[in-house]
Amino acid sequence: MNDLNQETPRAPREHLANELQSIIQDAEALLNATASEKGEKVDSARAKMKDALERAKANYSTLEGRALAHAKATDEVIRRHPYETLGFGFGIGLVLGLLLNRR
Repeated sequence: MNDLNQETPRAPREHLANELQSIIQDAEALLNATASEKGEKVDSARAKMKDALERAKANYSTLEGRALAHAKATDEVIRRHPYETLGFGFGIGLVLGLLLNRR
């Protein structure tokens, strides 16, 4: 069975973030391992890899910052409106329960 079907809604994003972090680490290891290699093609490939790695790091930092900002905003809304949030969650649960029970 596919593991993604059993994960929470947050899990695919965390999995993607972990995979991106792993790719960044592997690319850094590859750059370090080929540091002693010489040649025009190798130098060109290393330069391209280094640029791509820097862009990936910047994108990762941006995504991480956005996720944190969204989490803080959600927390703020829930703290400002706890009873409305609770009522909304109860209502959604009730509707889903009724729809699933009809099957």
